[in-house]
Amino acid sequence: MGIGEPTLRDIIKELTKPGFDPREELPSIPFKQGLRDIDQLKEGSIVSGVVRNIADFGAFVDIGLKNDGMIHISEMSEKRIKHPLEVLSVNQYLARVEIISVDKDKVGLSIKSIV
Repeated sequence: MGIGEPTLRDIIKELTKPGFDPREELPSIPFKQGLRDIDQLKEGSIVSGVVRNIADFGAFVDIGLKNDGMIHISEMSEKRIKHPLEVLSVNQYLARVEIISVDKDKVGLSIKSIV
């Protein structure tokens, strides 16, 4: 596996602790109540979400639906930014995100006017 014996012993020791799961300490994410389907979304609506992935061109946000929404880099700030990491981080909770477009499988989001 490419690891030393002491590291392997530490891993085994931690895995044998019953009932210890650090993920249980994370707070639940308050998505918009009653939001179940992409057809319920309208341009101009405000939702909440969690940043799940960041790319050079934007960020993918879990808004509680099957498909993530996407905030293009141009919709992150009124001023020009070079990379989304200047404004957002992975697992960051966004209490208010504006829906700017809804397509069959895509949701365009913006935080430009909200931040």
